[in-house]
Amino acid sequence: MDKTFNPQNIEQSRYQQWEQRNYFKASGQGEPYCILLPPPNVTGSLHMGHGFQQTIMDALTRYHRMKGDNTLWQTGTDHAGIATQMVVERQLAAQGKSRHDLGRDAFIEKIWEWKEHSGGTITSQMRRIGASCDWTREAFTMDDDLSHAVQEVFVQLHEEGLIYRGKRLVNWDPVLHTAVSDLEVVSEEEAGHMWHMRYALADGSGELVVATTRPETMLGDTAVAVHPDDERYQAFIGKDIRLPLSGRLIKIIADDYVDPEFGTGCVKITPAHDFNDYEIGKRHNLEMINIFTSDAKVNNNAPEAYQGLDRFAAREKVVQDLDALGLLVKIEDHKLKVPRGDRTGAVIEPYLTDQWYVAVESLAKPAIDAVESGEIRFIPENWNKTYYQWMYNIQDWCISRQLWWGHRIPAWYDDKENVYVGRSEAEVRAKHGLADDVVLRQDEDVLDTWFSSALWPFATMGWPEKTPELDTFVPSSVLVTGFDIIFFWVARMIMMTKKFTGRIPFKEIYITGLIRDEQGNKMSKSKGNVLDPIDLIDGIDLESLVAKRTAGMMQPQLAEKIAKRTRAQFPDGIAAYGTDALRFTFTAMASTSRDINFDMGRVEGYRNFCNKLWNASRFVLMNTEEQDTGVKGGELELSLADKWIWARFQQTLTAFEAALKDYRFDLASQAIYEFTWNQFCDWYLELSKPVLNADTSSEAQKRGTRHTLVNVLESLLRLMHPIMPFITEEIWQRVAPLCKADYQDSDSIMLQAFPVQDNSLIDEQVLSDIEWVKQVIVGVRNIRGEMDISPSKPLSVLLRNAGSEDKRRLADTELLLSKMARLEDITVLPEGEKGPASATAIVGDMEVMIPMAGLIDKDAELARIGKALEKLQADMARTQGKLSNESFVSKAPPAVIEKEQAKLAEFQTQVDKLLEQKQTIESL
Repeated sequence: MDKTFNPQNIEQSRYQQWEQRNYFKASGQGEPYCILLPPPNVTGSLHMGHGFQQTIMDALTRYHRMKGDNTLWQTGTDHAGIATQMVVERQLAAQGKSRHDLGRDAFIEKIWEWKEHSGGTITSQMRRIGASCDWTREAFTMDDDLSHAVQEVFVQLHEEGLIYRGKRLVNWDPVLHTAVSDLEVVSEEEAGHMWHMRYALADGSGELVVATTRPETMLGDTAVAVHPDDERYQAFIGKDIRLPLSGRLIKIIADDYVDPEFGTGCVKITPAHDFNDYEIGKRHNLEMINIFTSDAKVNNNAPEAYQGLDRFAAREKVVQDLDALGLLVKIEDHKLKVPRGDRTGAVIEPYLTDQWYVAVESLAKPAIDAVESGEIRFIPENWNKTYYQWMYNIQDWCISRQLWWGHRIPAWYDDKENVYVGRSEAEVRAKHGLADDVVLRQDEDVLDTWFSSALWPFATMGWPEKTPELDTFVPSSVLVTGFDIIFFWVARMIMMTKKFTGRIPFKEIYITGLIRDEQGNKMSKSKGNVLDPIDLIDGIDLESLVAKRTAGMMQPQLAEKIAKRTRAQFPDGIAAYGTDALRFTFTAMASTSRDINFDMGRVEGYRNFCNKLWNASRFVLMNTEEQDTGVKGGELELSLADKWIWARFQQTLTAFEAALKDYRFDLASQAIYEFTWNQFCDWYLELSKPVLNADTSSEAQKRGTRHTLVNVLESLLRLMHPIMPFITEEIWQRVAPLCKADYQDSDSIMLQAFPVQDNSLIDEQVLSDIEWVKQVIVGVRNIRGEMDISPSKPLSVLLRNAGSEDKRRLADTELLLSKMARLEDITVLPEGEKGPASATAIVGDMEVMIPMAGLIDKDAELARIGKALEKLQADMARTQGKLSNESFVSKAPPAVIEKEQAKLAEFQTQVDKLLEQKQTIESL
């Protein structure tokens, strides 16, 4: 092995080997285990959220593959209607062209060309993160078989009356000229105004003052509403108002929606341009007047003076005209939530248009039942409340988009606007008896991207055909996703899969937290705090990082600010940490928190962890290669340390699997880290040296320790592999031949069985004996450090108050203690003898004493004892506080109280001994 671990030398070649040898395919043997990759946009690149979730999915996939399950990680990408169309439209704009210049068919051809040449960025980056999904089954939501499934679902739902066309209010992006989903709308608080306007009663008997944040929409008002219990306006309800600037008569209505405390308590109602007003309009049968074009300009339904004006220009003119008529009472500063399109930044307009909808009420009930019954389980469980909140208040789903790229709606119109739905024009003609001379035109709209992705669990398995994959992998085992798409994607997959297969799509839903920066801020390009997982893997110099973060920014001041912040945060750029360190960071941070603050320091720490494992493995190989490790037989005599490390490994394995079962990847990672760094590397490797190096050790003893070294390391590598695939494969290839008589060069660690728990290897006496040895060694080392005694200086040790167990342990481990603690002799003092003035460490009831004659610095030793006393007294105070807390004592189980009482007694014993030591030293 190389002296230093260099992940760049191994990762890509190892991955190519795995993929070329088809190691990622389902085996066809064992219990089915399936994970569905939430399909990322084909336009996208890997971000921290992807890297985080995909690490978790890959760890689960690799774990279950090694457990012998028939494991499939189904991968693929989403055609991402709006995002993809915008990419290609921008390319055309750079050439001075628009999609309309090309026409629909030629434009779609351009998109397919782009997809083939540039759409694979994210899948290549997924390979860099180590994703072991079955690439031979990679799906794309516009593939022919998936398109067939989409078409079939649409037709069947339409035939059942569950898909219909209707005129309703939608989120409209006036730049993209399409309806968009709520997920594509970003609402943030902005500074605005509240305008107070006079609306006069038609009979001249008075007026109402109406407050609004959108005065331009008054041109489409069809009522003014007050709260039915608002005493100020009881006499006005039912009367007519003559709408200023247009002259139309509108009613004063009463509705519980109105908040009497907001504004003036009078609300203008514009049903065609506000979602709340739309619902009020339906309740009161109000006219719905759309006053905007698709460009958000005032249309012919408004007075002529405003026609053709942009909505914000119309706002200015409306306010000016009201003021000129004396109808503007006042203007107040007002903070309000402004909805903007996440891609264009344009203010979203509630807009009344004809769209296609899914009537979801009948689909929602089985989806709710599936979670309520426990058939589908959310992890953490509290997310089911979010799911229920959405599902019990579900509205019909707008599924049409005014785009060219996507699944075109399978509906045709004749010249009388009759609509016909079918799988093809030929089917429509045959089904409805339409002659060839009847001209039909297909609907121009495409389906919402979420419609096709809702079919992902079964469409990727071959539905509507009855395939073996459909029988085997539906339902899948777990869905790993974020809380932000529980409704948009998760709920819709449950509805659609239940509807068309009669099954649930997945058994468990693991909701991950959101990766934020170290200060807890959401990562965004405008904040300049975005981290690219590939940069963390490969490293990036400062200027390249600055250029990357400021690329494409239209505002020079913002670009300068981000550049300055980046230079301050990363003066040396970002180091290359490698994939395994990044993956381990992700899993170590995967707690049940909603938000996860990403800490660069932890990535560096886990890179050091990789180095620690690498160096430990080099030590093992240097002491076992070309040596007899028992692979061909021979007597094995295991030392106490050998038995101890096997016992500790079994405990670690048990903790790891229990944590993984509960999706506590943080606890699983912690178990691995603790065992690898603290038990295996820091202790066992040192404990093995006396056996390997002692002339008095028999060949059977040396063989036993060499056997333990390579086999514990090999088992540890298999335990770590799901989280850290690259380094474990690289080391395993060198260690496996020392463990397996039938090792083949074509073997891979990912095809090996996951370690099997064997509790017979857990010997409590062995564990306690080695813990005793460790405490003695640590005690001696602490005294050396505190007393500034050279680590190489042999010391004499006295054991005071040694019990029978202490004496037995000493007899069994004296050689080990002498070598590890650098002791020239160990003497057990007779009972009752105090011994000379000594520096002391306490191990249970026993005192480990190092005589200080010629060694001791009296003042330093007294200071050490003083610090130890302070700590013990603080611990005692905390424990006493618990035991004197009536609430704790009344609620805690008896065993817990007994444990606290025992701790208090132990603390008191140690305090007494330290006070005695202090008195002895003070007397010197």
